[in-house]
Amino acid sequence: MNLTVYPSNTCSPRFLLTKSFPQMKCEAESNISTVTQFVLLGFASLPNLQGILSAVFSIIYMIILIGNCLIILITRLDPTLQKPMYFFLANFSALEICYVSVTVPRILFNIWTQNRNISMLACAVQMCFFLMLGTDECFLLAVMSYDRYVAICNPLQYPLVMNSRKCTQLAAGSWISGIPIQIGQTCWIFSMHFCDSNQIDHFFCDIPPILKLACGDTSVHELSVYVVVMVVAALPFILVLTSYSKIIATILRLPTAKGRAKAFSTCSSHLLVVVLFYGSGTITYLRPKFMHSPETDKLLSLFYTIVTPMFNPLIYSLRNKEVIAALRKLKLQK
Repeated sequence: MNLTVYPSNTCSPRFLLTKSFPQMKCEAESNISTVTQFVLLGFASLPNLQGILSAVFSIIYMIILIGNCLIILITRLDPTLQKPMYFFLANFSALEICYVSVTVPRILFNIWTQNRNISMLACAVQMCFFLMLGTDECFLLAVMSYDRYVAICNPLQYPLVMNSRKCTQLAAGSWISGIPIQIGQTCWIFSMHFCDSNQIDHFFCDIPPILKLACGDTSVHELSVYVVVMVVAALPFILVLTSYSKIIATILRLPTAKGRAKAFSTCSSHLLVVVLFYGSGTITYLRPKFMHSPETDKLLSLFYTIVTPMFNPLIYSLRNKEVIAALRKLKLQK
């Protein structure tokens, strides 16, 4: 453990023999250690599987990069995809690339080098970017649901409401929404003292395992996490549910089965991504501290940090006829 201990100057044997209360104070002070470096344990408990884990994470990372880059490429090149829906999809793909790149390269570095040390500053930066991009995803998913709401419930006003300027503003707002909130939360969490251990039983710097290393009572910090999650995740999720409740009600009133099937097909992919992302993320951050365990936290984190981003390009491409047609045209052109 890389711990730097700062002893009190008053804790001398002579002083302790003459004063009982300062003795208690000095003992408390001597037990306080300032952590300057953390150790990301990650998957160190699986020493025989390091090679397999390296290959799996490398393949998944390549799938995420290639899949999302393809979506960005075809939405920019294909004239039939120059619509608000695909503009937001391209932004979502770019956000996914950034989101995954915060964690997976570090996982691969730790496995390849077996050097699991990470400075407190690097840990704070990783957490901050991870939380910011996760918040951005929450708001962008809400914006995408609003786009589908306008397209299906108010189709005649759709070109006017979702014009290029409005789309740019909504996308930019989604990208910057998490910056002030999560910078503040990261500074608040890392203002705590860490003692006894500097080993993070996780594969990246996330809030629950960091709080476990803090000295003293962390109930105020846990409460702040719940408040922030309610603002940046629950509020957008409520907007998503409201949009889709109105979308479903409108679709059910359509006169033909073909029209209902077409309307559902344009929303099902987005709704599936919303359920996967919000479900695993909410379970992770809204559980009380005593319900957290390293194994469960790692499993849930793998789901919403790696598995869901890997499936997103497949969900949006395989379930969307326009995207499939654009991919075919791109392949024929090559």
